[in-house]
Amino acid sequence: MSLHSGRAAALLAWVNSTKVCPDPLNDLSQLQDCNVFIRIIHKIHRSKEGESLLEQPLPERISFIRGFLQKHCRHRLAAENLVSAQKLVDGEELALAKVAVLLLYHTSMSCKSPGDWNEFDYKTQVELASILKFVLDNEESLNENLEPFLLRKALPSSSGTSSSSFEERSPPHSLPHKQEVHFLELQRIASFPSTNNMLPSPPSSPMGDIMQTPQFQLRRLKKQLGFERENREELEVELAENRKLIMEKEAQITLMQQRIDRLAKLNEKQAADHLEPKEMEELREKNESLVGRLHEAFRQCQDLKTEKAQMDRKINQLSEENGDLSFKLREIASHMVQLQEALNELSEEHNTALAQSQEKQGQLENDLHAALQDKKSSEEKIEILQGKISLLEDQLAKLEECSSQERGEVMGDILKLEELKQEVSSLTTKGAELQATVLRLEEEKQLQEAALQSERGRFEEEKQQLSSLVTSLQSSLSESHRAQERLEQDLQARDAEGQA
Repeated sequence: MSLHSGRAAALLAWVNSTKVCPDPLNDLSQLQDCNVFIRIIHKIHRSKEGESLLEQPLPERISFIRGFLQKHCRHRLAAENLVSAQKLVDGEELALAKVAVLLLYHTSMSCKSPGDWNEFDYKTQVELASILKFVLDNEESLNENLEPFLLRKALPSSSGTSSSSFEERSPPHSLPHKQEVHFLELQRIASFPSTNNMLPSPPSSPMGDIMQTPQFQLRRLKKQLGFERENREELEVELAENRKLIMEKEAQITLMQQRIDRLAKLNEKQAADHLEPKEMEELREKNESLVGRLHEAFRQCQDLKTEKAQMDRKINQLSEENGDLSFKLREIASHMVQLQEALNELSEEHNTALAQSQEKQGQLENDLHAALQDKKSSEEKIEILQGKISLLEDQLAKLEECSSQERGEVMGDILKLEELKQEVSSLTTKGAELQATVLRLEEEKQLQEAALQSERGRFEEEKQQLSSLVTSLQSSLSESHRAQERLEQDLQARDAEGQA
């Protein structure tokens, strides 16, 4: 079974958007050498770790890519089984698509590579958003579900696109009679001390919408917290190594001090035995050399102790920051769950009210159509009757010239004429009533459409305000992340000075 054409094209468009290859790719099979994947990983990390691998054999390149995915995926065992090394060697398009999906997910989760999603057309954004939504919803079962998802055929839809399922899951517009109360509740839930500065909401787009959902934001926060924990563990390992080095230096100092003491005693003994000046000079030189080495060892030990104190302070600072970050993450997660629940409740109420409104509008349209049909039928009857009346009036005019006998013969026509006039009057009255009914129904229909349009506008405005609140939640964590990066830079600079 071939790959889903829409998703394959969207993945290829995303790969081309990274601009890691000079010429745009036209097919997933062009990724078989895995060089593009390595360049994308290199771009994500902003390091030269993968540059040397471009000249290595294909199996080693594949091993590097799978190692990266295992390290950065939530479930490493799942990532190891998800992408087969042999299938990548064989250049199987499904395996290449899996790697592209995982790199897309990791890049979207990385604050270092936000990406400009507006450079993609709407259809491509919808496909990319559906891929991200699928990975979010199926992290526990990617091994079983990713292949059917990538091979699934497009479902038929009236718009002609293969992404209708994602668009149907877009949040509906709210209704005015309950939206104000619920949104005030959302604002109350989402407002806490870390959200002082409200940022403007980005332009609405499928990728922007999926990346602003509480589910995506919470997953990104958890991933960043994991990176912070890994950095802390690395610093703790480095601190343990420095402590071990200090202990070794102190042991060397103790040993050298013992040797100096022994030499001093030996000098005293030799002086007492009246040694020759030459031997005394040699002993003095050795003693001075040992004293110099002792002083150097003391200096190194002092430097290590100072460095240890600095590392302890940085570890304590990092621990405090991680504690604050963990507390913020739990608080943000709790608020996002409440926001999601409130949004779900609001969406359900909106769907119910919208269905009722659409049902009422359909009934109005049916009534309007029936009234128009009755009006048209009455107008046709009136025209026919008016024609008959005109004909009978002409005949009555001729009766003025006829004898009384002839008038008796057409008396029945005169009565029939009176009946027609009464029927015309009745139909005219009914037509006026139908006209009033049509006008009333049209006015109700216009009011209904205006109300729905107003409700959609209000819901969209509140949705943008809610996106601003979620963005503010994200900014608070980004500040902590930048502080952690500054600490990492300080540690790297210290390591560079130490190596120099």
